[in-house]
Amino acid sequence: MRIFALVLLGVALVAGSAQTVSVKPAAAQARGDTIRNIVIEGTRRIDAQAVAGYLVVAKGGRFDAAKIDASLKALFRSGLFRDVTIRRRGRDLVIRVVENPIVNRIAFEGNRKLDDSTLASEANIAPRSVYTRAKVEEAVRRMLAAFRAAGRYAATIVPKVIPRSQNRVDVVFEIDEGSTTLVERISFIGNKTYSDGTLRDVIITKETAFWRFLGRTDVYDPGKLEADKEVLRQYYLNQGFAEFQVLSAVAELSPDRSGFFITITMQEGPRYRFGKLSVKSQLRRVDVNRLKAAIKAQPGDRYSADKVQRSVVALTDVAGSEGYIFVEATPRIDLNRSERTADVEFVIGRGRRVFIERIDIVGNVRTRDSVVRREILVAEGDAFNSARIRQSRRRLINTGYFEKVEIERRDGSAADQVRLVITVLERATGQLSFGAGFSTQDGPLGTVGVQESNFLGRGYDVRLAGQLSFRASQIDASFTDKHFLGRDVSFGADVFRVDRGFQSVYTDNPLYRIETLGGRVRFGYPLAEDVRQSVSYELSTRRIGDVDSSASDLLRENAGRTTKSALGSSVVWDVRDNRFEPTDGFVLGGGATVAGLGGTEKFYRLSAEAGYWYAVSQGWVLALLGEAGHIAGFGQDVRLSERYFLGGTKLRGFEYGGVGPRDSATGDSLGSNNYWLVTAELSVPLGLPKELGIKGRLFTDVGSAFGIDISAPNLVDLATPRASAGAGLTWTSPLGPLTFDFGFALLKHSSDRTRLFNFSFGTRF
Repeated sequence: MRIFALVLLGVALVAGSAQTVSVKPAAAQARGDTIRNIVIEGTRRIDAQAVAGYLVVAKGGRFDAAKIDASLKALFRSGLFRDVTIRRRGRDLVIRVVENPIVNRIAFEGNRKLDDSTLASEANIAPRSVYTRAKVEEAVRRMLAAFRAAGRYAATIVPKVIPRSQNRVDVVFEIDEGSTTLVERISFIGNKTYSDGTLRDVIITKETAFWRFLGRTDVYDPGKLEADKEVLRQYYLNQGFAEFQVLSAVAELSPDRSGFFITITMQEGPRYRFGKLSVKSQLRRVDVNRLKAAIKAQPGDRYSADKVQRSVVALTDVAGSEGYIFVEATPRIDLNRSERTADVEFVIGRGRRVFIERIDIVGNVRTRDSVVRREILVAEGDAFNSARIRQSRRRLINTGYFEKVEIERRDGSAADQVRLVITVLERATGQLSFGAGFSTQDGPLGTVGVQESNFLGRGYDVRLAGQLSFRASQIDASFTDKHFLGRDVSFGADVFRVDRGFQSVYTDNPLYRIETLGGRVRFGYPLAEDVRQSVSYELSTRRIGDVDSSASDLLRENAGRTTKSALGSSVVWDVRDNRFEPTDGFVLGGGATVAGLGGTEKFYRLSAEAGYWYAVSQGWVLALLGEAGHIAGFGQDVRLSERYFLGGTKLRGFEYGGVGPRDSATGDSLGSNNYWLVTAELSVPLGLPKELGIKGRLFTDVGSAFGIDISAPNLVDLATPRASAGAGLTWTSPLGPLTFDFGFALLKHSSDRTRLFNFSFGTRF
């Protein structure tokens, strides 16, 4: 009982004390818990009012712990202060700050690969800005990313902060770029059909090798590795592997950060062939058999995703030619895994009627909109035609003005309206080149040239070039407007001067020289999609002089100056896949020139050329080439400067002018009025890396040069065929083309001049 009484007494005392606090007047409570003043200490550069602007508490407010904490965080987030403390002093709230210093100067030391301006842009720290450790750490991260993009994964950056007066600091980034981090090895897992070496040739990324010092294909780039996955996929899909997948592509950096080891894991799957190819058409007026004929594959052919896509384009074009503009061709592929065939049904139906509301062009800085629009085969208000849009993109790429062209379809202002957004990435179109080289015909030579293929952004092609060698000098200037007066007509003008010496058979002295000075105007226009005609007019003077005393009388009588006024025309049908290194397609051409519209030269010239290329297998390309020419005078003999000289690069195994009419007494080549040449050449892979640019060739040439207006006792003029065979190498080096040819004359005449080896080399630097 006594213990219970003591407990009751304690409870009563506590209750009485609580009742005493609760009855304190409200005014007194307010005076004790409110902020009388906010005192800011430590500011030197920053105004106190600016500091107060970050606070979420105010004079007259309560000492709220949550708001005080929020104010502290806001002051730190401002980046203006290195340290902040907030404390209560009586009824005052005291805020003491330590200001961050101001950046006085930024410096970079040890950098060579990336210049100071590039690094400053990445660092994003400028003089007179506020220094913070977080800013410097972010700058280091961004600069290291820039070095990695340049292939320097071993780069290190150490920031140094040097204090200066008036709370300023210098920030110095000490950089060790390290060596370029190259791809040491590329391995493939899961490839059964193709070797690692074959697949390394397919992808963009390459293993490091001594010959790649001028390129960047062996520098590791994550974006390039992603592109390699798509390149591999397309390669396998076009080789019949319809279920091919790239499972992973992993790049591992060596422990010393000197190189990457790339491993690409894939699943080939079985190889398929085309099975049943059919067309399901909803277009009444189009013959189904005509649609089937447009398919670019045959049953039994190896499956190819490229052939499927080309078939879609061809089917769309056929439907468009019958008036069906709004057409969709969708391939449905059914894989028969047991028979390993791919049945493809092309479903062709009417698409939604859509018209082009607007065409927007983005990314062209130098190139004018009109230059881009003239290559586009559709205009505002036209019906949307995917085939013509694809063709427009190809035309834009073929101009050579852009590295990248994308055409995106976007919704317009109405359901039946679309906008086309054409995004281009311009490339450098100007070139200043110097060259040095050697050829078996002209000896040592040097060249210099200036070219701008998109002059003033109008698509004008302007060129100026000169060449000087021991035996010849030449200067050319040309101007070409590819869309003259806004039409698909090209106009060009050329001015040229050529001075060339021709060697004697028995001495190293020049036998004679031909000096040419003149100009030419030309027009070109299309006759069909791949057929183009050109017309030209040339006015020039030629002088044959410095004829050696030992020269044939048949040459000496050609000495003097002549004037040529000639009109020419040619037609070329060209469907090659690549005009520089064709692997498929053909070209047919012919031309005629008539001289005599004034001047002293009066003749007509006929020419023809043909070529066919066929890829026998990967890397093996067979080329069948032919050309012929005929010239005859109007009431006068054809002069030496207009005749044909066969040999050298044409009819290998023989000297330049080594085949054709000749003065047997002096051995001098006189040139001919007629010639023909047929060549069969097989490009042969040598097992070297593709990007090295070295190819082998096996060739055989058959031709003849014959016919001349003059007659003499010592004249040898035989129309019998000459033939040669041989092998050669071509290296498309980073500094220019280099060719070696070993030609053996198989059919020849005793008067012919042969040459076993022909070498030419030209560099550009």
